[in-house]
Amino acid sequence: MRVLVVDDSAFMRRAVHTMVNSEPGLEVIATARNGKEGLELAGKLRPDVITLDIEMPEMDGLTALRRIMRECPTNVIMVSSLTTEGSVASLQALRLGAADVIAKDHSQVSLTVTNMRDELVRKIRAIGARKHHHKPDRKPTPAKPHARIPSLEGKRLDLIAIGSSTGGPPVLETIFAAIPPGFDTPIVVAQHMPELFTRSMAARLNDVCCLEVRHAEDGMTVERGCAYIAPGGQHTHVRKTRLAHWRLDVNDEPADAVYRPSVDALLGSAAEAVGARALGIVLTGIGDDGCAGARELHGKGGVVLAQSQETCVVYGMPKAVTEAGVTQANLSPDELGGALAGLVRSAAA
Repeated sequence: MRVLVVDDSAFMRRAVHTMVNSEPGLEVIATARNGKEGLELAGKLRPDVITLDIEMPEMDGLTALRRIMRECPTNVIMVSSLTTEGSVASLQALRLGAADVIAKDHSQVSLTVTNMRDELVRKIRAIGARKHHHKPDRKPTPAKPHARIPSLEGKRLDLIAIGSSTGGPPVLETIFAAIPPGFDTPIVVAQHMPELFTRSMAARLNDVCCLEVRHAEDGMTVERGCAYIAPGGQHTHVRKTRLAHWRLDVNDEPADAVYRPSVDALLGSAAEAVGARALGIVLTGIGDDGCAGARELHGKGGVVLAQSQETCVVYGMPKAVTEAGVTQANLSPDELGGALAGLVRSAAA
């Protein structure tokens, strides 16, 4: 698997080069100091994966990404600063066609690089194995007629829990933008991202949909007409209160979870607290996070949907729940948005 590294930091170029080349089957074929050099090498060498810094001289990462996607579409992993500005730029990069983002903390560069090795290698292997298919950035479109899902017809839902990872933010935007006025079922989302990134994503989703989107905090009451984005770095659980309402518990359990926030923790807690009146949705992502939680939700009579294979950046998480036999349908992002919109139409019928 051939990798091109684009970063203005000589330290980062050497570090990523060493990490990648130490892995069997992975090879850095070239490095570039800025977006201009990276664009030229991308067109000439046609790598399987590009790691692309955002803040660079001559041509920044977002400009280079736009040109790469237009001139020589490639699987791109953005390397972003762990700052508010970096998180906003990262979400824009994902809308432009980047497959995923890795965050680096400039205040602790050496420590960050050491910790990011496993994440970087895992993402390169998963993303580089796919055939690249880029869809250009687009404005939200009205929801399509919802797919017929018998298990949802006439069903009153108290909660929708969504798990998402690599390639997920643009899919979430498509789903949220399709939600019509009058939709009041609360939504809780677990997206594998650092906390600053999930905070920026909550603000972005709040701008594109009719719901009030909040960045979840420990002890928050789950309210109708609202959506909650689980903060990165921790896990969010749904708990039933004595007043037959629900609250969100944000904590570090399970401490040994590989992915944070854990989709298994969210779906499993939704199964326990809400049961048959919960809907779980598993979107694009690496690994099988969400499979165990989806099994629990299915066992309680809840409905589980998964993203369709051909629309996933990485068909890992949806594949796991599909092969487990707990999904009622596999849908595209537009179809998932239409299915949620259909809940309002069904309630009004």
